[in-house]
Amino acid sequence: MGCENCCHLERSLESRGASRQCRQCSKSLRASSSSPSSSSSPSSPPQVKSAEKRDAMAAPSPAKSIGDPGITPLSPTHILKDSEENEPAGHSFIVVVAIDFGTTSSGYAYAFTKEPECIHTMRRWEGGDPGVSNQKTPTTILLTPDKKFHSFGYAARDFYHDLDPTESKQWLYLEKFKMKLHTTANLSIDTDLHAANGKRVKALDIFAYALAFFKEQALKELSDQAGAEFDNADVRWVITVPAIWKMPAKQFMREAAYKAGLASRENPEQLIIALEPEAASIYCRKLRLHQMIDLGSKTSINGYSPTENVGAGMTQAKEHVRRNRQSRTFLVENVIGELWSELNEGDRYVVVDCGGGTVDLTVHQIRMPEGHLKELYKASGGPYGSIGIDYEFEKLLCKIFGQDFIDQFKIKRPAAWVDLMIAFESRKRAAAPDRTNPLNINLPFSFIDYYKKFRGHSVEHALRKSNVDFVKWSSQGMLRMNPDAMNALFKPTIDHIIQHLTDLFDKPEVTDIKFLFLVGGFAESPLLQKAVQDMLQGRSRVIIPHDVGLTILKGAVLFGLDPGVIKVRRSPLTYGVGVLNRFVEGKHPPEKMLVKDGTRWCTDVFDTFIATDQSVALGETVKRSYTPAKPSQQVIVIHVYCSEKESVTFISDPGVRKCGTLRLDVSGTESPAARREIQTLMQFGDTEIRAMAVDVATSRSVKASIDFLSQ
Repeated sequence: MGCENCCHLERSLESRGASRQCRQCSKSLRASSSSPSSSSSPSSPPQVKSAEKRDAMAAPSPAKSIGDPGITPLSPTHILKDSEENEPAGHSFIVVVAIDFGTTSSGYAYAFTKEPECIHTMRRWEGGDPGVSNQKTPTTILLTPDKKFHSFGYAARDFYHDLDPTESKQWLYLEKFKMKLHTTANLSIDTDLHAANGKRVKALDIFAYALAFFKEQALKELSDQAGAEFDNADVRWVITVPAIWKMPAKQFMREAAYKAGLASRENPEQLIIALEPEAASIYCRKLRLHQMIDLGSKTSINGYSPTENVGAGMTQAKEHVRRNRQSRTFLVENVIGELWSELNEGDRYVVVDCGGGTVDLTVHQIRMPEGHLKELYKASGGPYGSIGIDYEFEKLLCKIFGQDFIDQFKIKRPAAWVDLMIAFESRKRAAAPDRTNPLNINLPFSFIDYYKKFRGHSVEHALRKSNVDFVKWSSQGMLRMNPDAMNALFKPTIDHIIQHLTDLFDKPEVTDIKFLFLVGGFAESPLLQKAVQDMLQGRSRVIIPHDVGLTILKGAVLFGLDPGVIKVRRSPLTYGVGVLNRFVEGKHPPEKMLVKDGTRWCTDVFDTFIATDQSVALGETVKRSYTPAKPSQQVIVIHVYCSEKESVTFISDPGVRKCGTLRLDVSGTESPAARREIQTLMQFGDTEIRAMAVDVATSRSVKASIDFLSQ
């Protein structure tokens, strides 16, 4: 078969033994064939816009596109039986390597398919900060002045720090760049990022450099273990992304992985995109009692009693992890963990993944006896990660020293600014609800020096004049922050998270939640832990796994070993295409009417593939048939539309936007039939949307792809 998407879908459907008939789709097809606006009338052959016609048409309103009738779905005249497809079995991989590509820190872990219960975390990184676990490395990247890759992680940060200030302005240093994929409205292959010195660089290049770095590190470690060079073809790669990411961001990550050589368009199944809270959920199923802290417990776990301050358990957990870190190998239960044995069929739990950039919430229900998972409510969350606290600190500095100075300092002394934020990071981790002694933050000498030159007076003078409460100057050259001042920096971010959790728990689908798993690096914060406990008021038990920053990484490895573990997901959006239906007087607006060959049609009708928050089973497909506008047509291009609303009537409705393109390459599948029918199957139950297609007359595969980026 020619198409990577077809191959991928065919194989995954076959391997999962999934039903080929989509209940949702067949129902809508039956409805359309019996309705007066049926599109399968022989007198009105449906037509799909050809590529050249699409380029020529640029009418502002879809309804005005006279002569461009859009797409009309056909009722299928022939349904393929499973036996007609003889797909080769998928490649068997020797090892699964997962990359947790985080906003603030990243890392990889792996497991051999023959030893799925042993998860190995990456080698320890050179460098590191005092008081910060370096099982992962900072998501920082350094390019040479001519935009070539130089280093990643601690190595990038330390090298950049050691550069002479005049020299450092020429180098391109980037950090926290992952958020760009979430915040960019019209993400494309050409989206840019800004380095610390203000220079622009292609985002795709940066993500590809970062993934190539992890690929090289992981393959080197595997080769050292094997005593011979390890072949990339034997690796199944898993990359984690937030569940709230839209399809363009997921596709962007896949494109970057192709560019980095992890997988290829010809072999797409070598790469799986994993959703971060799902990965955490999969790992939490395996937890044993000594591998977690139960914040709501009335009894002591690991010698930690809830009457002590909230952070004490985390401190002991970190010590426990530090002592056990030498092996870097984690054994997971090949059955479900002790905690899971308390769950019954139908029990519900929430995973709150608190990372650097985003907070992701997912609601799962357990299905016995295998312990498979079903998503109960579509993933939600927002940009409420721990970097929000960094932004609040920056706002505080602007209030004290002036926005104009901070903006200049970041440009003129970029490496010193990075130093200042590193100093803040380690103090940020010391914030706790019951802390009484102040937190001291080192100001780099170049900050003090540059401020004096810029303003003509000292940093100390600025602090006295600023009237900022709780922040003082210490004679050792430090900002001395009262604990209340530090807690105030956390408040906006934590308030967002608590508000989101409150809204989620008010939903009818989210009742009787047995556990709330708090995971991700930000979950270590005692301030966040206390806020979550206060909000829940004992409604659910709050569970925090040990080594909470590695939970997603380990879960992503487990997901790569068994991608079918999550059987039912919820669609985050309503997806569909614009079609023509027979015009019905009184039902359709007159301005949507199009007369073609004496027949009256209604344009812009939204044909729903799947509705927002609809349950969709893994491997379940939505089936539609399309026919080329003319026999010589080589490519069928169909615009895909989406909306956050569940019920959509027309593609011109408010809130409906064009979000992707379904492309069917029908070249080389010419058939003698007067009217060619291309049957398209779309799969929505996985972490990515996939498409495959078949020419019904010849049963030959048609290359099908959905592009969410090049809009």
